[in-house]
Amino acid sequence: MLTYDKLKLNRRKFLALTGLTPKEFELLLPAFQRAYARRYPRNQTVRQRKPGGGRKPSLDSPEQQLLFALVYLKTYPLQALLGEVFDLSQSRANRWIHQLLPVLQRALKDVGVRPARAPRQFARHERRTGKPLDLIIDGTDRRRQRPKNPEKQALFYSGRKKTHSDKNAVIANRNTKRIGYLSQTYTGETQDKKVVDQEQITYPRGARLYQDTGFQGYAPRGCKIYQPKKNRTSVN
Repeated sequence: MLTYDKLKLNRRKFLALTGLTPKEFELLLPAFQRAYARRYPRNQTVRQRKPGGGRKPSLDSPEQQLLFALVYLKTYPLQALLGEVFDLSQSRANRWIHQLLPVLQRALKDVGVRPARAPRQFARHERRTGKPLDLIIDGTDRRRQRPKNPEKQALFYSGRKKTHSDKNAVIANRNTKRIGYLSQTYTGETQDKKVVDQEQITYPRGARLYQDTGFQGYAPRGCKIYQPKKNRTSVN
């Protein structure tokens, strides 16, 4: 069974499974506990057992609960596999996912690291951080199960990645490495520029935006664009 006490001793593995370092995990934990207490107050618990009654829960501490939620989001395993890792049945793993994800979302918002999702609010969201406006935009692909329907197969197939995927556009700050914006989810065949054209993101005036050639022709108002040029070599 995967436990926080064992995993925190291996920083590399901790980062690979959760996306956070042990130190970052400890910084997020108090906000997670507060968000859990607000969403599930103890005085609203209806079912009571005698001391020692019932099965001992696998997620019996805030650390285990936060670890469970982060591992699910970082690795996105099948629920049956997630249950095996945390000593849960598939049905209990499913219940914990639905119970903990809203808590984690609230905790991330409380500590100010949850990315903006509304494109019209990104400019205000980024100015509020007070950090230099050096931004990087890129498209990300997440592998998904190959659809059975031939039409859906074509929609989700990414020719560049040679696999079926879901796609998002993300904007990060070059200095802090913080993700400031996460787009809605698109099918894998959607090109990067088409994603941001549909999003219609508003940027803070004076921002410096670094992008690759997948965004060729993308020049949002108020931004200074930095984009590499392809190396054209002449053939004699």
